[in-house]
Amino acid sequence: MSQKGAQLDLDSISCSICLDVMKDPVTIPCGHSYCMGCITNYWDGETQNKKESCPQCRKAFTPRPDLVKDTMLAFLVERLKKTGLLDVERTETQKELTVSRQNIQKRIQDREKYVKLLEEEEKAINCSANKAVEHSEHKYSELLTAMVSRRSIMKQRIRVQQETERNRVRAFQEKLETEISELKSRDGELKQLSQEEDLNQLQQTYDSLPPLSGSTDTSCLTPRALGYFDGVTASVTKYLNTFLDLVKEEVYVVSLALGEVDMLLLKPVPRSRAEFIQLSRVVTLDPNTANRRLLLSEGNRKATATRRQQMYSRHPDRFDVHTQALSAEALTGRCYLEIVWKGFQVCFSLAYKSTQRKGPQDLAAFGHSDKSWSLHCGTIYFALWHKGESTAVAGPLSPRIGVYLDHSAGVLIYYSIVGGQMIPVHKVQTTFTEPLYAGVGLHYTLAECIEFIKLDEGRW
Repeated sequence: MSQKGAQLDLDSISCSICLDVMKDPVTIPCGHSYCMGCITNYWDGETQNKKESCPQCRKAFTPRPDLVKDTMLAFLVERLKKTGLLDVERTETQKELTVSRQNIQKRIQDREKYVKLLEEEEKAINCSANKAVEHSEHKYSELLTAMVSRRSIMKQRIRVQQETERNRVRAFQEKLETEISELKSRDGELKQLSQEEDLNQLQQTYDSLPPLSGSTDTSCLTPRALGYFDGVTASVTKYLNTFLDLVKEEVYVVSLALGEVDMLLLKPVPRSRAEFIQLSRVVTLDPNTANRRLLLSEGNRKATATRRQQMYSRHPDRFDVHTQALSAEALTGRCYLEIVWKGFQVCFSLAYKSTQRKGPQDLAAFGHSDKSWSLHCGTIYFALWHKGESTAVAGPLSPRIGVYLDHSAGVLIYYSIVGGQMIPVHKVQTTFTEPLYAGVGLHYTLAECIEFIKLDEGRW
């Protein structure tokens, strides 16, 4: 029996008084059917009326009609108990299996994408390292005898760094490929299990499956600049030109180049609107983290507070206490986000994935631990919360807020967008130890919402 057919049968044999499958079904003169006990108790309880009436159509009867068992309904109830209810349960289990397979297949696709990214990164590492070696060879050949030892040292250091980077990439790649293999194996098990006809065996086998290994954190796998060793090349050019005149002097500046590569890559804060837009990121909220009082829309870019609970499934990442949600995308490197908001008071946060989701209210709220930075915007309130302490934000409050993040430099700068201008209102200088995720917080008792904006070149 199909789920739709079973559901229709269930509706037709359910008692409108107890809302359950009828027990000893009887039909009264108006044509409506009830459990014998339910209609009898209902009529016995009608103390204000001397006439018995139908709970559905309100038709009155005088005197109280005799109740006769409906044999056809009784037969349908018994048949559905034996067949139709076992089909609905099976359909629900099949739904769970389908969702599990969809989640696994999505993870497989994500992991395969990052494997390809790592392959491209390894190629870029090799290409950049080879260019750096070639350039160093050329410059050191000019120094000939005096610099031959320096040349070999430089070459060795680059190769060591190259090997380190390659090993890092390959180790991550192997880990992801192992995870993909495990996910494909589990997908096959679930596919085979979904064909099991025996519900008890199906449920028992499904419950006994061991949990999957933890998901590999891929938030750090972002495309990097192709010139991994360009800093080394620049340092060699700068300093070896000086060495040509100082061949016999002990100069070790070049040897410091590899340790200074990261510093050479630091970028200044953007100055123009166009530069900010080039760094903009499209952020979507993860439904698995959203509190049930949050309604997600606009492709999960918008969150609206609602009194009515949403039908989200149970998930360990969900915020149970506060009306909050985190983004699906991790934020690393340099990026820029913009939101629009309305309401009495909302909060826009940047938080670690490890931020608390459940438990004591204070620790689970954005801005009340060392794992989140929360900008609170309201009609009379403008402040940044971190570690449970608030700092007043100077500057105009706007319904449109921007934030610039330089994860490596530990910089957060907040902007109020007013009249086509970006006005910096607050800056945070710290050290980030994990990738950050964008978060929102609303009051479900009020009509509040936050939306992440898609930014286009030349448009506000």
